[in-house]
Amino acid sequence: MKCKVGVIHGPEVLQYSFPDYHPFRSDRVQRFYNEVLPEFLKNYPGHLVSVSPELATEKDVLLYHDVEYVEFVKRKSVDGYGYLDYGDTPAFKGCYEASLYVVGSTLKLVKMIAGNQVKHGFNPVGGLHHARRDRAGGFCIFNDASIAIKYLLEVMKLKPVLYVDIDAHHGDGVFYDYYFDKDVLIADIHQDGRTLYPGTGFPHERGGGDAEGTKMNIPLMPGAGDEEFIEAWERVEEFINRFNPEFIILQAGADGLAGDPLTGLMYSERVHRYATSSLHKIAEEKCNGRLLVLGGGGYNRDNIVKAWREVLLSLLTLPEE
Repeated sequence: MKCKVGVIHGPEVLQYSFPDYHPFRSDRVQRFYNEVLPEFLKNYPGHLVSVSPELATEKDVLLYHDVEYVEFVKRKSVDGYGYLDYGDTPAFKGCYEASLYVVGSTLKLVKMIAGNQVKHGFNPVGGLHHARRDRAGGFCIFNDASIAIKYLLEVMKLKPVLYVDIDAHHGDGVFYDYYFDKDVLIADIHQDGRTLYPGTGFPHERGGGDAEGTKMNIPLMPGAGDEEFIEAWERVEEFINRFNPEFIILQAGADGLAGDPLTGLMYSERVHRYATSSLHKIAEEKCNGRLLVLGGGGYNRDNIVKAWREVLLSLLTLPEE
């Protein structure tokens, strides 16, 4: 049996692209659109649905981000020069509107999944997990994952929400801004923060106050591969099984695969198949299949194609198969 999966596809999300030789350019996602999506649309007719991007409203963004920061992004979007942070995230003309398309597309999939229009969703341009409430960071302008979590909690009244992050970089924007929220469960497997941006994500950080025990960090040393990831994933499954999430979000960054120019992990694409299939099964058991995947990072274009192909295959196919 196959599941109905919505995938964001359209030129609007390709506007989220930094200039010149920046690692985060739209050709990353274009490779996926060119090489993977046509194959799956042909092989899974009626099950894979191409979903057009949607522009978020300012009200959507303000669910999570501070108004002063949003106004700052607007100004820099008009100017089109300088930086939105301390050197990783350059402004470009139209960056505000480009960021709204990422957020709006993620929220569109959230609504479609919750409304049973699709079983699962994938936004390859989403997963901008470094942006904080009041600032950009690590190529991320607005944090679509954090906005989606806030929307699920406050508008849809679905709680708890489970956020799992397998990007090589720690998802600091989500992790710390929800550190004291017991309704947000977080498990993050990443390269050790002492060796990679953003320098965060340590095992002793388990949530604060009433939320203690609702967060999990598993840092891996450079050179870790599939075996180390699968060992870590077993701990993630044990963590998740203590709770009953009503919605699951996976940030499936492909920058942990061997050969990524910015990181030191040595995964194969098997990791993405393993993690997505596991969460697919958990979602079916715990929350009526409500599972959204966000693309996240990944700067070796071949690796993006391989990893996200496995993500899509795992979403389309029920775990029993």
